[in-house]
Amino acid sequence: MLEHGGRLREAAAHYNIPLENWLDLSTGINPEAWPVPTLPVSCWQRLPEANDGLEAAAAAYYGNSNLLPVAGSQAAIQVLPTLLPRAVVACLSPLYAEHPQAWQRAGHRLRFLQNAMLPRALSVATPYVLLCNPNNPTAEHHPHDVAVDAAKQLKKRGGWLIVDEAFMDATPAESLAPLAGTAEAPNLIVLRSLGKFFGLAGARVGFVLAAPDILNRMAESIGPWTVSGPAREVARLALLDDNWQTAMRKKLTLAGARLHDMLQPLGEVKSAHLFATLNSPHTAQLHLYLAQQGILTRIFDQQPLLRFGLPGNEPDWQRLSSALNQWKPA
Repeated sequence: MLEHGGRLREAAAHYNIPLENWLDLSTGINPEAWPVPTLPVSCWQRLPEANDGLEAAAAAYYGNSNLLPVAGSQAAIQVLPTLLPRAVVACLSPLYAEHPQAWQRAGHRLRFLQNAMLPRALSVATPYVLLCNPNNPTAEHHPHDVAVDAAKQLKKRGGWLIVDEAFMDATPAESLAPLAGTAEAPNLIVLRSLGKFFGLAGARVGFVLAAPDILNRMAESIGPWTVSGPAREVARLALLDDNWQTAMRKKLTLAGARLHDMLQPLGEVKSAHLFATLNSPHTAQLHLYLAQQGILTRIFDQQPLLRFGLPGNEPDWQRLSSALNQWKPA
């Protein structure tokens, strides 16, 4: 599976359009990233230290001190399945492909529930339920109360609820992070990342929120210094920047609505704050047409879905709008 940089380079070569001329909308990464300041020299000179304030900043931001910093949520995605007994995992699909691949590699059996919501997942009585909320790529939202109830029901049968909240930062009140690993939901595991909302994918900083036993075993598995000193400092400062977070949530609300409205005439659209996904019989044609114009979107094979990230400035918005207005499906 190509990461977005690989997809962009591949598209540039295929369509013979220079990299610098592309409008890359293939990711859900915030195009207006948190502004990284000049970092203290000490960040680069010493090994990462656990008492540097990152965990405290994250605990305040997520409302839960049961957490472990990791090298992006991808690190947790790969390790987590090795920490739980092999069983059947209900995957609410389509979902981010790295999740099922990791569980399968660890020897678990998968049951894909296409376009299912949590009540359906609970009805199949699997020990584990895995979902993204909001979902990537469908932008489906699972209501907070329903998710909390699902964790409680799974607890009764000795099961686990695993929730990837990579796109949750814009709507923190809907997050399950404050409950993960607590007495109320000891079987709830939540994954978070600074890659999307903060636009800091290159820093490779994420968090696992879970019961202390899971966190201790994960820390032992991934080893020391999993997040670099500079990345820890950037993450700490970003998590503490309440003013930027508040302003950005307002911006993303407006930008997400603008993208949704722009795509609405083309078919069924569902959106999160950082991306919108079009469902239409013509998505493959549209994906190809936009690529020929130097606009990269993300096509999904499982369903006729085409995902659009946010343009980063007004000229990019106008470029996308112009291309969509000129397109005529065959």
